[in-house]
Amino acid sequence: MLWWLRNTLNRRRGCRLMRLFAAIVPPEQVLEDLEEHLAPRVEASDGIRWTDPSQWHVTLAFCPAAPDRLLDDLTERLTHAGHRTKPFTLALLGAGTFPNPYAARTLWAGIADAGGALSPLSASVRGAFNKSGATPDGTRFHPHVTLGRFRRPTEATRWIRAFSAYESPEWRVGAIHLIESHLGEGRRRRPRYEIVAEIPLA
Repeated sequence: MLWWLRNTLNRRRGCRLMRLFAAIVPPEQVLEDLEEHLAPRVEASDGIRWTDPSQWHVTLAFCPAAPDRLLDDLTERLTHAGHRTKPFTLALLGAGTFPNPYAARTLWAGIADAGGALSPLSASVRGAFNKSGATPDGTRFHPHVTLGRFRRPTEATRWIRAFSAYESPEWRVGAIHLIESHLGEGRRRRPRYEIVAEIPLA
């Protein structure tokens, strides 16, 4: 309700609110490897609303209501943040759940970040969001790829065990993406993602 009110007020002022997030998008090879591992488990479960593999990503910062007039400044600040970060290597590793394995609502794949580059990059990206006025949500950074959401709180230890030995091919991160999420416009009323900018690392 509050988001709707803000959007209405901003439209009257001649601007639109955007659901924006900055993310790392794994390459096709990694997405296909994860999808292959997940496929037999998807077929065996009807208690999870699975995310679309084309939308798998690692969120660095998320702003649920950014006025579109801030977009140019935000992109410029993200570009500076990208230039201060060297390319680095990641892999998907294991799985976990939010908020906990015994009343799980979200199933996710974990991230192997041997060089420890993700947390500093997320902090830099969140700083760019804040300085532009596109205040990010207050969620603590926990790098992951969301695989699905349980239809009700679920004891999910078997799902975590199913990924205990999983590790994807490594990939080299050379860019971050600024993405707008359009609620309800994708397949099966999922969000539709639109890449607003691709920002190279140093």
